[in-house]
Amino acid sequence: MDISIVIPLYNEEESLPHLMEWISRVMDVQGTTYEVILVDDGSNDSSWQTIEGFIWKYPMVRGIKFRRNYGKSAALQVGFAAAQGEVVITMDADMQDSPEEIPELYRMIKNDGYDLVSGWKKKRRDPFFSKRLPSKMYNFTVRCITGIKLHDMNCGLKAYHRNVVKSIEVYGEMHRYIPVLARQAGFKRIGEKVVQHQERKFGSSKFGWERYINGFLDLMSVTFVSRFGKRPMHFFGTLGSLMFLSGGLIAIWLIASKIWAQAHHLKYRPVTDQPLFYIALVIAIIGVQFFMAGFIGELVSRSSADRNQYLIEKDTAEKL
Repeated sequence: MDISIVIPLYNEEESLPHLMEWISRVMDVQGTTYEVILVDDGSNDSSWQTIEGFIWKYPMVRGIKFRRNYGKSAALQVGFAAAQGEVVITMDADMQDSPEEIPELYRMIKNDGYDLVSGWKKKRRDPFFSKRLPSKMYNFTVRCITGIKLHDMNCGLKAYHRNVVKSIEVYGEMHRYIPVLARQAGFKRIGEKVVQHQERKFGSSKFGWERYINGFLDLMSVTFVSRFGKRPMHFFGTLGSLMFLSGGLIAIWLIASKIWAQAHHLKYRPVTDQPLFYIALVIAIIGVQFFMAGFIGELVSRSSADRNQYLIEKDTAEKL
C-alpha cells in the first residue's frame, strides 16, 4: 500500500460525498495504491450511514466509528494505528483541505526524504480577527518555544512517513503538536508546503474560542514532557533545591541579624514578628515539596516499562 488517507470527522454528512468524489478523482489517475480511512468521532447526524454507503461504492474506503465524541486526537491515533500505507496523509473532512495536494505531499515524503510535511495555509479564507490573527500569534509563539519553524502548526493537511505515525502517541488535544511529538521521537526531517485553503461550504467549525486556552496549556505540557519526561528530577529537583536554599538563607540571615544586633546592644525586631521570616519558611517548604515531586517522578520514570525503548532504524547487531 502506497498511501493511507486518514480523515477524522464529526457531523460532516453534507461534505462527505463531495469529498470522496474529489479524492477518488485525484487519486485514480496517480497510479498509486491507496486507502481512505474515515474515522467518525461519534457524529450524531447521518455521517456513519454515509460512510457505510461508501464501502460499497469505493472499495478503498475503511470506516471506523466511535460510540461517542472523543476528540480529534483520539480519531487520529486510531486512524494511524489502522493505516497500512507507506505514506500517511491526514486531512479534514470539511473540504477546506484540497485533495489536489496529496500527490505532491506524497512525493516530498517518498522522494525528498522528509519524515513529515506540514501544510501551510498561506492564504487563508477565514475571518481575520476571529481566525487568522489568533492563528498568527499562536504559530509565532509555538515557533519561539519549540524551535520548529512551521508557519501553520495546526494545519490538518499533513503527510507522514509510516514510521512516524507508528512511533508517536497522539492523546488529549495533542493533534496540534504532532510535529513536536515527531521530533521528540527522533524524526527531524520536517518540511512545509504551501497548500490551498478552500472556503467552507457545509456545516460550521467544531472548535470554539476555548481552543486558544487549551492550545496554550497543551503547548506547556508537550514542551515539558519533551524536555523532562524522562528526567523529572532535573526540573523539580533543581527548582526545589533553589527554593529551599533561598528560604533557608533568608531565615538564617534574619536570625543572624538579630544575634548581631543583640551582641552590639542595638535595637532589634524579633524574628517571629517579621513577615519575611514566614515567607522564607513557606518558600523552603514548597522547595522540599518540589524536590520530593521530582524524586517520586524519577522513581516512576525509572520503573516504567518503556524507559529504555528507543526507535532503531537499522539493526546492526548481526554485523558486530
